Amino acid sequence: MSIDWTAFTPWSALAGGAIIGLAATLFALFNGRVTGISGIVGGLLRPSLPDAPWRAAFLAGLIVAPIVYRLVAGAPNLTIDANYPTLVVAGLLVGIGTRYGSGCTSGHGVCGLSRLSPRSLVATLAFMSAGFATVFATRHILA
Repeated sequence: MSIDWTAFTPWSALAGGAIIGLAATLFALFNGRVTGISGIVGGLLRPSLPDAPWRAAFLAGLIVAPIVYRLVAGAPNLTIDANYPTLVVAGLLVGIGTRYGSGCTSGHGVCGLSRLSPRSLVATLAFMSAGFATVFATRHILA
């Protein structure tokens, strides 16, 4: 594996991270809740009347934003080196992992770490370690 240094864009990555941090901060300030996607979407699966509208609006924003981006800036060039069954299994494993981990990477990694939550630190280390191990195994052991 090699790194394509011409595609390395640290300033856009920094800007994206800052925007995610700002959005999570504003969400916590105005709603008093952590911006954990699995918790927000999970709350729609067992809706309570006062929570459903903001959860649905949040989910709609997640769906509409990339569509608007594509209309304005065009579709990015994407290459996915996996077939559909692999993507389905990966998605199911992520869903199961967020259930066992009491949250997803956005909830623990972005919001939990910023609140200095020990549970989120352990969860984020587990997420990252599992990701590193999976990439290593699939690229170097199973390849």
